Amino acid sequence: MDTAALRANARRHLGPHFTRKEAWWSDDLPVFVRGEGCHLYDSDNRRFLDGLSGLFCVNIGHGRSDIVAAAGKQMEQLPYASNWGSAHPPAIEAATLIAELAPEGLGTTFFVNSGSEAVETALKFARQYHRSQGQPGRTKFISREFAYHGTTLGALSVTAVPKIREPFQPLLPGVRQVPNTIGYTGDCGPADQLDCVRAIEQAIIEEGPDTVAAVFAEPVQNGRGALVPPDGYWSQLREICDRYGVLLVADEVICSFGRLGRWFGSELVGADPDLITFAKGSTSGYSPLGGVLVRDSLVATLFDSPLGGSFTHGATWGGHPVSTAVAVANITAMRDEKALDNVARMGPVLHDGLRRLAGAHRCVKDVRGTGLFYAVELTANAETGSELTEDEARHVLQDVLPAAFRRTGVLLRGDDRGATMIMISPPLISDGDVISELLNGVDGMLTDIEAAIPG
Repeated sequence: MDTAALRANARRHLGPHFTRKEAWWSDDLPVFVRGEGCHLYDSDNRRFLDGLSGLFCVNIGHGRSDIVAAAGKQMEQLPYASNWGSAHPPAIEAATLIAELAPEGLGTTFFVNSGSEAVETALKFARQYHRSQGQPGRTKFISREFAYHGTTLGALSVTAVPKIREPFQPLLPGVRQVPNTIGYTGDCGPADQLDCVRAIEQAIIEEGPDTVAAVFAEPVQNGRGALVPPDGYWSQLREICDRYGVLLVADEVICSFGRLGRWFGSELVGADPDLITFAKGSTSGYSPLGGVLVRDSLVATLFDSPLGGSFTHGATWGGHPVSTAVAVANITAMRDEKALDNVARMGPVLHDGLRRLAGAHRCVKDVRGTGLFYAVELTANAETGSELTEDEARHVLQDVLPAAFRRTGVLLRGDDRGATMIMISPPLISDGDVISELLNGVDGMLTDIEAAIPG
């Protein structure tokens, strides 16, 4: 089927995700048909650099025959079995492997199918855990401004991106948003004196400590643009949560499985969470999988409680044999091929290159991130302090950047969560040539922005 026919059928029958009608009906709507390494090929056989790893997930790269073989072998042997009152080898092996890589004490994985479901599961576990301990009033949650935690109704309730939340109000009651760490990074002085830390304790006090179930935060926050926290931030979150009996959840749907150069981003920022949510990189996108790592002591306490006995939650596809077999193959390949070492080598190259581009382009306001996860925040003129108007920001995101992605052959993401940004997240296997291709593409995009927006 030719490209025109594929586009026509997509418009008629396929429901798009987070896509405007104008983009879906564009004559340039991309239709990707295969992937190889760090690149995608469309139906016209044009090659594009996948600078976003799909959606922050294809960590091991495209076209891995070993992972495909693992999926095929599992489908031949046992295509489906549930984890309801039984178990199967691939889920056991995946959970064991993940426990070996996870921070100490977090050794129990509850598998689901996506990042949103992982967050939903963490919400439910937190509520049921407190209830099992005779504290049913702990039903509230705290998250950070412009944080994205997913789209199911519970996950959306702790998501703090206004335009995503607004169409579905009212959401879960008792969710409080506090300031994120924008403007704070590195050594900012005593962490317990920072406003972004004190706001969390203040929110717990104002809501009533005996009503708060958990605090949700990402090691490096995606929404608002790859926010790396200041030194000591996470140790203070741990102290605050311990002080008031609140669970601490690290949402690592993006940050885990090597994106920040560690198996789990919590290790990088010095976090000691009670629960870790994960998804994307666990299978590198080859099959749907998400999960929640839970502190072993919490699981034991819930199961041993007269009010507990089990976690009252499950899903038909949770811990699916094919998806967990894919996870084992993916994580094993990342470990054996030392993908995290490659992040340690290439991350500074990407950082330095983006900093050079910031110095060469007036439209760059800031560059933030770490590992292979970065955001370039845009403005009209960084030298004069002139910001993009609302119309200019819309033009950049809806017109200039999509055209620039096609022109440069580098696929990234334009982002409007709190600022106008370009999000960058290449596969963890990226070598020097790929990073150079990526930086050249970003250079071209910034040039196009400056041509379209007067300084």
